[in-house]
Amino acid sequence: MQPAVLIAVFGAIIVLSILAAPRRASVEGFFGGAGMDGRSPGLWTLVLSQVTTWIFARSLMNAAILGYYYGIAGTLAYAAYYASFLTGGFIVMRLRETGAGSVQDWLGARFGTIGNGCYNFVIALRLLSEVFANLIVVGLIFNAVLDGSGTTAILIVAGLGLAYSAWGGLSAALRTDVVQMIVFLVVFGVAFVALVTAPGFDLPAVLTAPGVSGAYNGWILLAVAALQVFSYPAHDPVMMDRGFIADAATTRASFLHAFWISTLCIIGFGFFGIQAGLVGAAYEGELIGTWAGMFPAWVFALLMISLLVSALSTLDSALSSAARLVVEEGGLPRTLGAGRAVMVVFMVAGTVLTLWGNATLFDAVAVSGTASMFLAPVLIVGLVMGRSIALWAYLVAFGAAILGAFAYFARSWEAVAPLLPEGHKYEQLLVICIVVLGVGFVAVLAGMRRG
Repeated sequence: MQPAVLIAVFGAIIVLSILAAPRRASVEGFFGGAGMDGRSPGLWTLVLSQVTTWIFARSLMNAAILGYYYGIAGTLAYAAYYASFLTGGFIVMRLRETGAGSVQDWLGARFGTIGNGCYNFVIALRLLSEVFANLIVVGLIFNAVLDGSGTTAILIVAGLGLAYSAWGGLSAALRTDVVQMIVFLVVFGVAFVALVTAPGFDLPAVLTAPGVSGAYNGWILLAVAALQVFSYPAHDPVMMDRGFIADAATTRASFLHAFWISTLCIIGFGFFGIQAGLVGAAYEGELIGTWAGMFPAWVFALLMISLLVSALSTLDSALSSAARLVVEEGGLPRTLGAGRAVMVVFMVAGTVLTLWGNATLFDAVAVSGTASMFLAPVLIVGLVMGRSIALWAYLVAFGAAILGAFAYFARSWEAVAPLLPEGHKYEQLLVICIVVLGVGFVAVLAGMRRG
């Protein structure tokens, strides 16, 4: 593949995104997503924005990598996280019924500043990981097609993504998401058709593939996803922010459509990883190098463009959510300047983290997903059952989730390793999740009060 072609096409997509961004910025548009006429986004703007911000580059790579190693079980395990649109939609509608305008509104009314502080800490880490992980994928792609260009590409994409994101905030993210998602669907659709119509593609084999490492750990990850899928969307500010900017009927429909579209995209991308395992291709460079040797140059180019578009679409949404989080929840002046300053800080911090060199993409999902699990007992008992919960119980559930996330992150450290059961890291993750949920529910039920 000629690097010049990839650079030219991706450059054109960035130009289209800049052109699609609003020419003027308002405070309500920047933080609330309203258009210049003050109207909320329509159904398909909301749907395409939800989808493109959730099938981001890291997720596509995770689905493919898990498919390569664990076959259809691995891809289904990652696709199971997209049931978050169903659980997230349920949570949003219940929150709206209580009159809350955000998760923070509901938590703050019940647990005060401390409760909101715990939640905001977790979602700030998630937003930072989104910036970091998607920039990492940009670097991996450009290093694969032009050795040594990854860092330069990261800096350029970070700068350009920040430029149009800081101009329009959430309103810019919504408008550019539509352009980027349409481009993604066309490009990825062509690549997928090329895959399934290729002479060596066998659908029954793909649907039953065990992967190069066997399916066992894929099923373990599916169990992990099942445990995390209720709390996972509640700690994703990009999804939650989009749950409160349109009327109830539009919002409910947007979550349902986003669920099936994104799930199909993730499974489809996972097929590329499964196919690589079936043909016996060697794992190279997060599969990017593998695909370069497997597919015709034009199919490989389409895959890379798909990943780059999804990375760009997630960056602007993560930055707009970061601005809303710090400004509206942190008490800063609700001004364009304050929001833009927050975006700069998050983009710079995420870019610096790419120098750390950890490209194990699923670990970020596992750590943030585990940290979010304190929300499951709190929302089930407090929001669904309508019971009051003591602050101490909330803090115990939060502490258990943070310790669990840290234990998985630090599982290889000498001080932590003896505390975990022997076995594969995903088996350890499953045990951690069970313990975190168990401690959380025991604490919340013990601290539960009627009314």
